[in-house]
Amino acid sequence: MEKPKVLFLCTENSARSQMAEALLKKYAGNKFDVYSAGLEPGILNPLAVEAMKEIGIDINGQYSKPVKLFLGKLNFTYIITLCDNAEKRCPIFPGNSIRFHWPFEDPAAQKGDEESKLNKFRKIRDQIRDKIKQWLKEENTSYQC
Repeated sequence: MEKPKVLFLCTENSARSQMAEALLKKYAGNKFDVYSAGLEPGILNPLAVEAMKEIGIDINGQYSKPVKLFLGKLNFTYIITLCDNAEKRCPIFPGNSIRFHWPFEDPAAQKGDEESKLNKFRKIRDQIRDKIKQWLKEENTSYQC
């Protein structure tokens, strides 16, 4: 049986959607095929890499992907937008996808020194982790914390 496919979509696919992809893979990768993409792909943010590394998840090998890479090629069970821009501009995917909008602040917009920026990435990482855990419980999906 094919696993449900989940796409996390953000503007640049450089932080929030990358963290969400890695977190869902960690907690329920055996239950879902997990992807992330961006409307205007950028470069993987090193502070996202650092924040994930602190909780034992290495995303250093991940990279920003354009949403067009998946259009017409994969049928997603779930499409989850993580920023208002992605929600407004999300393309229409074929099939009967269930769409969710989980808006999170852009940690890359944080001003200040490196420590304050990293703290913002930690905060958003933890919010995404908590939302994914909540969603998995709602979906009655077993996972490991």
